[in-house]
Amino acid sequence: MAVSRRTFLAAAGASALGLPRLARAQEAALPAYTGPNVILIRFGGGVRRQETIAPETTYSPYFLHELVPRGVLFPRMGIDQFQDINTSHGEGTLYILTGKYQKYHDVENQFLGGRFESPVPTLFEYFRAAYDVPEHEALIVNGEDRTNEEFYNFSNHHLFGVQYRSATLSLFRYKEHLLRRQLAEGGLDEQARLEKEKLLHQMEGLDYRVAKEHRQPEAIERFWDGWRDYYGESGLKNARGDALLTQIAVRAMEELRPRLMMINYNDPDYVHWGNPAHYYNGISVIDRGMRQIVEAAERLEAYRENTIFVIVPDCGRDSNRAQAVPFQHHFNSRSAHEIFALIFGTGIEAGRVVDREANQISVAATVAGLMSFRAEFAEAAPLDEVFA
Repeated sequence: MAVSRRTFLAAAGASALGLPRLARAQEAALPAYTGPNVILIRFGGGVRRQETIAPETTYSPYFLHELVPRGVLFPRMGIDQFQDINTSHGEGTLYILTGKYQKYHDVENQFLGGRFESPVPTLFEYFRAAYDVPEHEALIVNGEDRTNEEFYNFSNHHLFGVQYRSATLSLFRYKEHLLRRQLAEGGLDEQARLEKEKLLHQMEGLDYRVAKEHRQPEAIERFWDGWRDYYGESGLKNARGDALLTQIAVRAMEELRPRLMMINYNDPDYVHWGNPAHYYNGISVIDRGMRQIVEAAERLEAYRENTIFVIVPDCGRDSNRAQAVPFQHHFNSRSAHEIFALIFGTGIEAGRVVDREANQISVAATVAGLMSFRAEFAEAAPLDEVFA
C-alpha cells in the first residue's frame, strides 16, 4: 500500500493545531503507534557521491544495485552552502534529526569539540510526544569513538526535552552498564573498586542533563545483560567500528523491536589518518552492514512488510587533490555539500530517481510524514515525491 499524501497532510494538520502539546499539558493518554517502522541510516563519516552512487566508481554495490532500485533516490541532495554552518558529522546528524540548519558550538568550549545541544526538538522527541512509545523503541545506535554524539537524543526545547528522548546503544553505554553491574556484584579489592567507581562517575558525568537515577530504561539494561552473556566483558569477541553498529542494530531489532531507529555509521572518517583505503573500506563496511540490517527486517515479523528505510549521509567530502590529506570535509568545498538520499520500503514507489535539487533538512519532515506526526520546528518541506 502506497504512503498516502492525504494521510500525511491530515496528520500534519492535526499536529499543527497543537493536539500533541495539548495532550501533554492535560496529561492525556497518548495513542499507540500503529504506523510503519522507520530505520534511518546515516551513511556516515562523510561520503562523496563519486564512491557511492556513481556506478563506475562505487564501493557500495549492494546499496547502488540492490537498494536504489527498490525506492526513491534523490541523487542531488545537498547541504546549504549559503549559511554559516559546518559540513561535519555531529552537525549533519542534527540537521537530519531536527530539520533545521544551526551554527553549533561545543558546549564545553573545546577546540574541535563536538558536544552540541540542539535548541529545537529531534525526531525522537516529536515521535514520543505524539505516541505512547517507550524510550527503548526509539533508538540511536552510535559509534564507540564518537562519544560526543551519545547525547544527540534530545534537545533543550522547553516543550520537549529529556522526557521524550530516545535511548542510545553504543559500546560506551555497554561499558557504563558493565561497571554498574561489576560494582553491584562486589568481590572487588579496594583499589579495583575505587578505580571502577571513579571511571563510572566520569562516564556518567558526561550525560549531565540526565539525572543519575534515570540513566537507562530497564529494557536497555536487560539488553546489555544479554550482550554480556553472549560476548563477555573483554571486547575481543564482538566486532568493532561500524561492523559493531550493525551487530548492535540487528540484535536490537530482534530483542527491543524499535519503531524508530537511527544508525550512525562513521568508518569512512578514518581517512583523516591520510590513507584513502580507509575511506574506501569504510564505505564497503557500511554497504555490508546495510545488507545485514535489510535482511533482518525481511526476516523478523515485527519488521517484515512494515518498515521504511531512509539512508542519507551526514556530509560529503572535499575533492581537492592539493590537500596533504585527501577527502577532508571542513573546507566548505562544493563536494562537501553534495550528498544524496534513498527512501525505500513499505508503501514507497520503487525505481524512481528524482533529478532535482533537494535539501538535507527535508529529511526530518519526510520521516515525520511517514510516521504521521509533524516536525513543527523543521524549516524545510518534506520530499513530496516520497508520498503517493
